[in-house]
Amino acid sequence: MLVPFETLPPESRIWIYQSNRAFEAIELEELREALTTFLNRWTVHGSDLKAGFIIPYDRFIIIALDQDHNAASGCSIDASVHFVQELERRFGVDLLDRMNVTFFQGEQLVHKPLTEFRKMAKAKAVSDATIVFNNLVNNKHEFEHFWKVPASESWHNRFF
Repeated sequence: MLVPFETLPPESRIWIYQSNRAFEAIELEELREALTTFLNRWTVHGSDLKAGFIIPYDRFIIIALDQDHNAASGCSIDASVHFVQELERRFGVDLLDRMNVTFFQGEQLVHKPLTEFRKMAKAKAVSDATIVFNNLVNNKHEFEHFWKVPASESWHNRFF
């Protein structure tokens, strides 16, 4: 069952899917409809899952699940991955490739392969103060406090 993202408790499990490009306005409309339909039908062994979503920067799909209501199982997680794969095909984007980094360069959001980000760090084109998106956060609390951080405060710090 779909609920507003902001109403979910801090310990809600989070999945972050970063797109290799920003979604266009018409795509965002379709994306919101698809997410609404999916989350309203998402279940675990026939029981509703209480989940919400947001799409920050028109680029990230963030799904949060209140595991106190009902926890996700392997089958429900598989269903969500299949749904995200369908979104990739439908919109022609990469959402599941974890070998990419999104970060700020000035006011601009930049999306690069991890190997290129590493080269940029060595060349001092980015620094440990560069704001990166730490997509490894596990719950809503971590998302709200540790998702968008200086590289020095995330797993990206190993490149500096």
